[in-house]
Amino acid sequence: MKIYTVAEALDKLRNYCAYQERCHKDVKDKLYTMGMIAQASDQIIGTLVSENYLNETRFALQFASGKFSIKHWGKLRIKRELNIRGVSDYDINNAIKTIEAGAYLDKIHAISDKKWQQLERYSAQIKKQKLFQYLAYRGWEMDLIYQQINRLSHEN
Repeated sequence: MKIYTVAEALDKLRNYCAYQERCHKDVKDKLYTMGMIAQASDQIIGTLVSENYLNETRFALQFASGKFSIKHWGKLRIKRELNIRGVSDYDINNAIKTIEAGAYLDKIHAISDKKWQQLERYSAQIKKQKLFQYLAYRGWEMDLIYQQINRLSHEN
């Protein structure tokens, strides 16, 4: 395993953070795999924060936006994943607030319609179960899931 000086590790982590937004946990994990001691890791993280390479507020905003628009995750899954990454509740709540209500409802409507079409060979009960599981796994709220199931089962 390569031994890194603090300067080398800092350089490597600058590139790591510049490539895509990272949270503190990602950076700590990377430093651990590089074999850096806790004091050096804390120094490097402090430098990355002061140079604005590492910003959890920015990370949370980008994470929430990307997971919602690309992965079609609901707010519950986004919150859970950010929590796992050690992001503060304040940053999580602010990131969630940036998801526009109309876009949120449009998204669940669209993905429900698409999934329902894919399930057409199943009985009505199985379709409802599979749609429920699909949306719940992606972190959509129960009331919204039930609204979609009711809407789709009454349309057909």
